[in-house]
Amino acid sequence: MRFVFLSLACLSLAADWPQFRGAGGTGASAETGLPTKFGPNDGLAWKTEMPGPGTSSPVFVGDRIFVTAYTGYNVPGKPRGEQADLRRHLLALDRKTGKILWNTAVAAKGPEQESIRDAHGYASSTPAADAERVYCFFGKTGALAFDHSGKELWRADVGDKIHGWGSAASPTLHGDLVYINASVESETLFALDKKTGKEKWKLKGVRESWSTPTIVTNSAGKPELVLPMFGRVVGLDPETGAERWTCKTDITWYMVPSVVAHEGIVYAIGGRSGIAALAIKTGGTGDVTKTHRVWTGKSGSNVSSPVFHDGHLFFMNDAAGTARCLKASTGEVVYDERPTRGDGTYASALLADGKVYYVSRGGRVWVVAAKPKFEELATADLRDGSLFHATPVAADGRLFIRSDKFLYCFGK
Repeated sequence: MRFVFLSLACLSLAADWPQFRGAGGTGASAETGLPTKFGPNDGLAWKTEMPGPGTSSPVFVGDRIFVTAYTGYNVPGKPRGEQADLRRHLLALDRKTGKILWNTAVAAKGPEQESIRDAHGYASSTPAADAERVYCFFGKTGALAFDHSGKELWRADVGDKIHGWGSAASPTLHGDLVYINASVESETLFALDKKTGKEKWKLKGVRESWSTPTIVTNSAGKPELVLPMFGRVVGLDPETGAERWTCKTDITWYMVPSVVAHEGIVYAIGGRSGIAALAIKTGGTGDVTKTHRVWTGKSGSNVSSPVFHDGHLFFMNDAAGTARCLKASTGEVVYDERPTRGDGTYASALLADGKVYYVSRGGRVWVVAAKPKFEELATADLRDGSLFHATPVAADGRLFIRSDKFLYCFGK
């Protein structure tokens, strides 16, 4: 088995994309040569049918792609079924061809939520992976780790509460730890040992947070674990969970988007009205609202996360269906434009090769120039009769987009 792990690490085809929004949680890729003109009959390298729906994104490690799905209960277009038949699936695909190599099913711990609002379903959390294991978060069923052959290695209980919007936060890796935001299940952020699943520390009081924890480098050059939640953003010691700082958001809604950081400044967006965005200087101590909060603004997004490029923040507003650009130093709105045939967007932005890729819920894709002037470079129509809630990924010079039905691969 040791030989298999080493082989997988050595077979990396290109830069890995090991967790939600990439290794640093930035949503930015160094890939170049990505397609701008593509569609079901244009530039399609391969298309793999999923065994069931899901809103999680694929991750890439070694020669494998890992992605999750669910079957057996509340599958769109099928009879409702029985909760006893609900299964989550972890799939491994060949990175070059898209062929499904294995499919591990996990029975759900009941009772589960009877329905999930907006058809998010029961496989919303993107897995995380390293050279040895794949880590999944399946809500009240727990946090689980698998080896690269699909064998379950450990399972950790993180709470048993449920919510009408389901679970969504994805695992985050750092050092020997995997972080699980179980705000829905127990209002707790857990740090688990990657090898055993044993709890190393936990932070209670994480209310109304569907955001994925993010490791950022603070203004002193040290790592901080940053997590938005209702009313505040916290910066923690990644090793101990000790709270280094807290900052009020003045956002009166729950928090879903993940933060993005640049040169010691954290940018957080969320909310439907009023204050919907803020910038915080990291590296502080205690309540830093008055000393380290750089700005607040009223232009944000309730679901999708932003990317940072050349002094600006780019994101799609989930409800308005408009592409937005903010000046990172002040929060000033540079533009707020509706793309061609725009509609609602839950997927987060992908930054790659000087472009921002946005995917709508219905399956439209917009390629926009990553500059402070709105320029729509291309559009694509991937509508396949299902939902497109997953965030796109760039890897191997290709673009990967997941719907409830398929995983699409575009490029050479």
